Amino acid sequence: MARILGIGVATLDMIFDVARYPSGDEEVRAKNLRVARGGNVANTLVMLSQLGHACSWGGVLAEGLDSNVIVEDLARYEVDLSSCVMHLGRPPTSTIMLSRETGTRTIVHYRDLPEFSAADFDQIVLLPYDWIHFEGRNVPELDKMLKRVKEVRPDIKISLEVEKPRPGLESVFPLADVLLCSHAFAIHAGMNDPHKFLAWLRQRTSRSELLVGWGNDGAYGLDTSGNAHESPAYPPDIVLDTLGAGDTFNASMIDAFVRRLGMKEALDAACRLAGRKCGIEGFAGVVV
Repeated sequence: MARILGIGVATLDMIFDVARYPSGDEEVRAKNLRVARGGNVANTLVMLSQLGHACSWGGVLAEGLDSNVIVEDLARYEVDLSSCVMHLGRPPTSTIMLSRETGTRTIVHYRDLPEFSAADFDQIVLLPYDWIHFEGRNVPELDKMLKRVKEVRPDIKISLEVEKPRPGLESVFPLADVLLCSHAFAIHAGMNDPHKFLAWLRQRTSRSELLVGWGNDGAYGLDTSGNAHESPAYPPDIVLDTLGAGDTFNASMIDAFVRRLGMKEALDAACRLAGRKCGIEGFAGVVV
């Protein structure tokens, strides 16, 4: 078991299950509505907790009852909240439509809270942690946080989720031991081939383990020795909920690296767990 700290966002998700996504000016009836805790780093920590690790979240919580769903769900999975800070406002909220027709999800996000800052991060005692996972956001503050880890605890492993393109994000790539990239980020970088994308990443950081998810084609990796690895996707017979599949993949990769598995074995395990998650609504019961 490792002690893992995650820095990023937890959200309040309003999830609508629809037969298909509506066109403009069209009204459709949802087959189901559920309110759940979301957020990339929160999802990843919930999965890491189920994989047997002691997890803590550093982020911003809104004061008031609106945050109860977030707090109660993280408590259910024994994710420690002592590193969070409280602010007036409403929790970040996502309205999500899951289309049964395509198996895809469409998200509208609203944020009413400040980002977790480097000053907030400075209040966290890093001594207990073995691994810190960061969302790639708020780059000026992220840069300060990553550099503090390198200065104070250079032995801690750092993973960085690279999901969305953000100004200056590439500058912090060399500070991470593991880069977990999305297909969308690769496409935005101008590459529709995973091997070319990983080669492009390697030009920007020589010491990081490099991973990229590629949807239905599985996932690809490039280790620090220059060896390329890949795994197919393992979709379920029936796709129920793709929300958080990438976060599940990231959690499984972190778990595998903590357990010192090779990248090929780690990729296969992560693709299998992400595929299993797509066949389950929510996160309960994904790890068996």
